[in-house]
Amino acid sequence: MKYLCLGYYDADRFDGLSPAEQQALGDECRPHDEALRASGRLVAVASLEHRTSAVLRPGKGRTSIIDGPFTESKELVGSFFIIEAGDLDDAIRVASLHPAANVREDLGFAIEVRPIETYVEADRTQPPG
Repeated sequence: MKYLCLGYYDADRFDGLSPAEQQALGDECRPHDEALRASGRLVAVASLEHRTSAVLRPGKGRTSIIDGPFTESKELVGSFFIIEAGDLDDAIRVASLHPAANVREDLGFAIEVRPIETYVEADRTQPPG
């Protein structure tokens, strides 16, 4: 079964880091990233830009577009990854290898693990559009 893991953090705290501190954070995270990759369970992983986004919301017969990020709290989704696991306990064990479960609690790091109900691989042989 596949699980979506959402990596949260506090963007204001992260933005308060100097470039040298951000580099050091990357260095601190690298062994955890490698452990996750080496688990053989990683399907996909991505970091998300936190300054620019859009929210599309249906309403009154049309779709409205709201500049984002749109959140009710200081915690933002800063990354996601998809893993293969036998059950939720196994998924939690694998997700615990990710840096957000291991470093810099002062930056509000956290991971949410959710089972994926339906997963469809995109057909990348078709041209876009």
